[in-house]
Amino acid sequence: MAITSANQLELLQTAEAVAREKMIDPVLVIEAMEESLARAAKSRYGAEMDIRVAIDRKTGRATFTRVRTVVEDEELENYQSEFTVEQAKQYMADPEVGQEFIEEVPPVEMGRIAAQSAKQVILQKVREAERDKQFEEFKDRIGTIINCVVKREEYGNVIVDMNPGEGILRRNEKIGRESYRPNDRIRVFIKDVRREQRGPQIFLSRTAPEFMAELFKMEVPEIYDGIIDIKAVARDPGSRAKIAVISYDGSIDPVGACVGMRGSRVQAVVNELQGEKIDIIPWNDDQPTFLVNALQPAEVSKVVLDEEAGKIEVVVPEEQLSLAIGRRGQNVRLASQLTGLDIDIMTEAEESARRQKEFELRTKLFMDNLDLDEFFAQLLVAEGFTNLEEVAYVEVDELLVIDGVDEGTAGELQARARDVIEAQNKAALDAARALGVEDSLVEFDGLTPQMIEALAKDDVKTLEDFATCADWELAGGWTTEKGERVKDDGVLEPFGVDLEEAQAMIMIARVSLGWVDPAELEAMAEDDEDGEATSEETEA
Repeated sequence: MAITSANQLELLQTAEAVAREKMIDPVLVIEAMEESLARAAKSRYGAEMDIRVAIDRKTGRATFTRVRTVVEDEELENYQSEFTVEQAKQYMADPEVGQEFIEEVPPVEMGRIAAQSAKQVILQKVREAERDKQFEEFKDRIGTIINCVVKREEYGNVIVDMNPGEGILRRNEKIGRESYRPNDRIRVFIKDVRREQRGPQIFLSRTAPEFMAELFKMEVPEIYDGIIDIKAVARDPGSRAKIAVISYDGSIDPVGACVGMRGSRVQAVVNELQGEKIDIIPWNDDQPTFLVNALQPAEVSKVVLDEEAGKIEVVVPEEQLSLAIGRRGQNVRLASQLTGLDIDIMTEAEESARRQKEFELRTKLFMDNLDLDEFFAQLLVAEGFTNLEEVAYVEVDELLVIDGVDEGTAGELQARARDVIEAQNKAALDAARALGVEDSLVEFDGLTPQMIEALAKDDVKTLEDFATCADWELAGGWTTEKGERVKDDGVLEPFGVDLEEAQAMIMIARVSLGWVDPAELEAMAEDDEDGEATSEETEA
């Protein structure tokens, strides 16, 4: 095939037809044609030549040109596409390095093989353009719901027609035991779009909490308008879900608006989710209050929140225990996901027994270490003393409020407590040194002998070992595995060391070892303060 005047316009007509069929930019098709013709020309003139083809967008005329670049003498490698300044003087007036000399060459005759190769190049470029178009179209639709048609099912995964392209609804993203037949229309949530070698992969879901949130946004105009906001969602797909909502208009009840007249709005969502039961809960910024709402329909007697550990204890009447926990722990699990807290549920009797046990343990602590009788030890516990350090270093006046305690008795109590603490400290240090702890760690400020012993047992025996620790290794923390919060125990957690304190101690150790420049720390601290100040000004 030769590029003659007879078929010049056919190039443009072909490009227009392909672009219209594939719904892509005609320019992309023409560029693919230019590349394919250039390849064919290289096979005729030589692969080392820099042959370029330009197709006129109006006439369809294809112009073949050979390009040679001016390079330094020592950089000359390809004699077909490069030449030196001296060589270039034959063709150019004042050649400079980097300049290009372009000369037109005759069009090529395309044989059967060259034509087939050109066709493959064009098809490949068109496929790439289609994939790019599909990726660009769907990447901005992540987090939205679309309607699509089922094409087929493969190994439990459902392939759907997205028009254009295909999406995949994986087995674990289907509700319960949903099954679909070809041509069934389904509503799905676009969870993720990834650009892969074989084309964009669109991952869909019907189990994502966001799917239910988007369904409510479609059914409840107040949510769509921003009057009501969905603050949190927790789901056990196909079985039960909890959704927390808040209203920014005092005249609108968020729960009532989501339920709708005679339950019409929530029922539409329930029907889409295969009968999934939905608890609509009013959001509250106060976590204990919000948790009480989240555990509905169970009644809660008392809530004890430990903010540092992200843990909360809930006390319920005996007859409410099974309702609060729910079938197979479903109710408390969903409440935990909704609030982001680790929840311990106990009955009033269990809480009373636990408090009694704590009282007895503290009483025994004071009896054994301070040589007190049971009644006097109970008085200390009743006044809120929990350990020997509190007795040893508290202001004397706080001991004098206890019945029967005068200044002499208070002084004796504190002296005994200090003696015991000193003995315990000595024993802990001796044990740590026996394990191989070095003085660099013993002399580090902020670590008690008991902490040093605990570190030694965890094979942290030098200041260098301590400086390489992560904050969570010392203070503990929480991680989420498969939707469940898992506790990571810290070496110094039993001594009340939190993450912030752990970070500070580790950084001080690194500075003292010369690993970190104190000036950099000060600069970082100033930047943080400036950032916080800017944030506060913005909020104001």
